[in-house]
Amino acid sequence: MNQALELTLEQEFSLRCFADKVQQMSHKQAHEFLIEQYRLMMLQETMYQNLLKHEWKLDGDLASFQTEK
Repeated sequence: MNQALELTLEQEFSLRCFADKVQQMSHKQAHEFLIEQYRLMMLQETMYQNLLKHEWKLDGDLASFQTEK
């Protein structure tokens, strides 16, 4: 399981490039960028939750669920 939590070589490279870009930002730019990244993470989480709800048929549409049985 530890292997599944490790970054690939490509991800490690991408992370290094990202870190280099952040180092070149002003404090204000980094602050704004961090807030935007957090907003995008929340949107991604919501998207994943909605996809799982749809895939697992937890959309709240019980009528269609009952007719599928």
